Amino acid sequence: MPGLFQTIEIGRRALLTHQGALQTIGHNIANVNTPGYTRQRVNLAATFPEDSLYGKIGTGVSVSDIRHVRDLFLGEQLRQETKSFGQWSYKEKIVSQVEQIFSEPQDNSLSDLMNRFWDAWGDLSTNPDSVSNRVAIVEEAKIMTNSFHQLATQLDNLYESVDTEIVNTTSEINKMTEEIARLNEQIKIQELGTSRANDLRDARDKLIDDLALIIDVNSITQPNGTNTVYIGAMTVVDGAEHLKISTKELNVNGQVKHELYWAGSAVVLKNLNGQLNGMIEMRDKIIPKYIEQLDELSRTLIEQVNQVYTSGFGLNQTTGVNFFDTQFTDAGTISINTELVLDPSKVAASVSGEPGDNRTALQMLNLRNAKIMQNNASTIGDFYNGLIGRMGIESSTAKSVTKNYELLINQIENAKQSVEGVSLDEEMTNLIKFQHSYDAAARVVTAMDEALDTVIVKMGIVGR
Repeated sequence: MPGLFQTIEIGRRALLTHQGALQTIGHNIANVNTPGYTRQRVNLAATFPEDSLYGKIGTGVSVSDIRHVRDLFLGEQLRQETKSFGQWSYKEKIVSQVEQIFSEPQDNSLSDLMNRFWDAWGDLSTNPDSVSNRVAIVEEAKIMTNSFHQLATQLDNLYESVDTEIVNTTSEINKMTEEIARLNEQIKIQELGTSRANDLRDARDKLIDDLALIIDVNSITQPNGTNTVYIGAMTVVDGAEHLKISTKELNVNGQVKHELYWAGSAVVLKNLNGQLNGMIEMRDKIIPKYIEQLDELSRTLIEQVNQVYTSGFGLNQTTGVNFFDTQFTDAGTISINTELVLDPSKVAASVSGEPGDNRTALQMLNLRNAKIMQNNASTIGDFYNGLIGRMGIESSTAKSVTKNYELLINQIENAKQSVEGVSLDEEMTNLIKFQHSYDAAARVVTAMDEALDTVIVKMGIVGR
């Protein structure tokens, strides 16, 4: 039956309910800058009424649940675009490093040093009997070959760096999936009743979002609150269980690299996206492509220069000597013949060996503009300029696509934050609203206490 004590109970429930709302608002305000946090909302519901002589009469209010506000569509869209952003941003990073390695066009870049090498032959052709011009050719050749060595070494180092980063990223993925599995177990335990582990869900969703930047992941929330996470078609997290990724060292054409496998099996990890896909593409395709093109340039230079040079005569009538050492044929090892370094007078300038004959020097100079690359379709300079041009296009494309994905992600993130993020203005408004509600509920309890005092102390004393 309704009465004063029931009304005091209504006030008590209202106090507890609005106290919970105020605490949730404070929690939102405290986490306004916490990454991955989504604002929480207290849902209120009227409690079941009870019968009275006048019909159903209300019994107050209670908290039905506390939920975090999430937009599932925007969250999934953000993860999908984050994967592509991760892939392209890493490609941009590595291609930019390759550009820095070649440093074109600048003084002492490879193109500048090759031009100086050809110019030195031009100087010798104007004075074929000069020893100083021969010394200049040897010195320019040494500087040019050193530049080849440096470029090859730096590209090899970049290759090894990316491969090491793949191994480190694999360890990071394993740690993240292990943490997701641990959070799954905690969420499952805490949500055995009707409550929701909102903060744990936020932490888990933040991990999956971070994982999407690295690799191609998708997730499905199960009825028990756990998330099943997939990489491609393979389940990597299922409840409290998680599957690790392992690496295996391989030797491919003299270069060491690590292949990715599912732990405890011979199944190769596929269906990659995100930064990891960018790493593998850079290591297996882009960097080796530049190494091969640089090697092709050095091989052609060695072959063509030696072919023209061998029949020429030096000042001491030396002939049949190669300009470049034929034992070394790639960019990392290209070397000038040691005989010429020890005695530059052996540098050939003539076809006949007669004083004043400059025909060998002229033939060497003509190699600068001869179409000897790509099945006699381009010159050495054209081939190298094409390499640098393609590098520039790749870098520009990567920067443009990365920028587009960054803008798209920012738009999605802003839309997502408008739904899920904490608005201090809104929270302050709710704070005032629930504070007044709490004060009013306290006044109800006070009024009922006064009414009870009247009943208990003052009633029944008339006529005494």
